[in-house]
Amino acid sequence: MVAAVRVDGVARGFGALRAVDGVSFSVDRGEIFGLVGPDGAGKTTLLRMLAGVLRPDAGSLEVDGIDVLAAPEAAKLSLSYMPQRFGLYEDLTVRENLRFYADLFGVDAAERRSRGSELLRAAGLGGFERRLAGQLSGGMKQKLGLVCALIHTPRVLLLDEPTTGVDPVSRRDFWAILYRLREAGVTIVMATAYMDEAERCSRLALMHAGRVRYCDTPAALKARLPGALLAVSAARPLMLRKRLAALPGVLGTLLMGDRVHVRVDDAPRRCAELRAALADEPGLGIELAEPGIEDVFVALLDDAAPGDAP
Repeated sequence: MVAAVRVDGVARGFGALRAVDGVSFSVDRGEIFGLVGPDGAGKTTLLRMLAGVLRPDAGSLEVDGIDVLAAPEAAKLSLSYMPQRFGLYEDLTVRENLRFYADLFGVDAAERRSRGSELLRAAGLGGFERRLAGQLSGGMKQKLGLVCALIHTPRVLLLDEPTTGVDPVSRRDFWAILYRLREAGVTIVMATAYMDEAERCSRLALMHAGRVRYCDTPAALKARLPGALLAVSAARPLMLRKRLAALPGVLGTLLMGDRVHVRVDDAPRRCAELRAALADEPGLGIELAEPGIEDVFVALLDDAAPGDAP
């Protein structure tokens, strides 16, 4: 079976900076594949290379069985790329933006009207066809961007943090559209800054300093979490984190709102020790916690040697 997306040994530098450093992975058809990592990890550069916007210094890229480097224009007919700032024209209406992108991809008028109406309804934009794009809310702009990206029925969709700054309701609606696309067989590769979104992906690539450090399903990545996880709460979470980091058996700490997630080597033993050591902390509470992707990401990077391969 031919993978929908194949990345093999891809590297790209900008002067002395190695933005992407020997990245390899493949994405099956119908997957939602997530790229997770801090700013500067290489996610955007990687997506731009897959879209044919940038050429890599080394390696190969395939989308829908097409060599992106050898035939970039042919590859673009199979994919759609939605960057962080999608290029909507704010002085055009919703309908005019949609027509513009349909014309770019050679979509005929009958298909544009039929598919455009269907996509606008699915995105909750039906009835807004005459509104200027500049008068839409942030979430509506992102959904219109997605509709424009889908007007030519791509088989692979590349999304660069598409819901950053979008309200929770619009994020929910956006993901409902993505699930429907996956059910229709569309392959989605997306960078995301939200850990709850990462949990929804079929598989994740955890990126750091231009490299994919780990790549697996969210469940499998959680199973790799070293040690056990405790949630510790008290009235002074910042001070609490400092105290916890210095205690025996603590493998790592992560501040999560008003609680501290603490990785320990032995949960039953360390729970009792932590209660004793922190007995003077007002409002102290300690309980076992289910790890999230953020816990896993921080822990795996902390435990990996600088030169470790994925």
